[in-house]
Amino acid sequence: MITHEVRKWLQKVEQKQYSYNDTMYEFMRFSSFLTREEMKLIKKRIEESYK
Repeated sequence: MITHEVRKWLQKVEQKQYSYNDTMYEFMRFSSFLTREEMKLIKKRIEESYK
């Protein structure tokens, strides 16, 4: 389950409040705590946000 903090972060990413590099840095930082499915979901949302 994706935590509240990650959801808030994703909202900010989708609103482009972070640069792509900052986004990927944060994603790498907390990705070890996510399941494979959660990682895929978040990665897809990030990619859609920065197209």
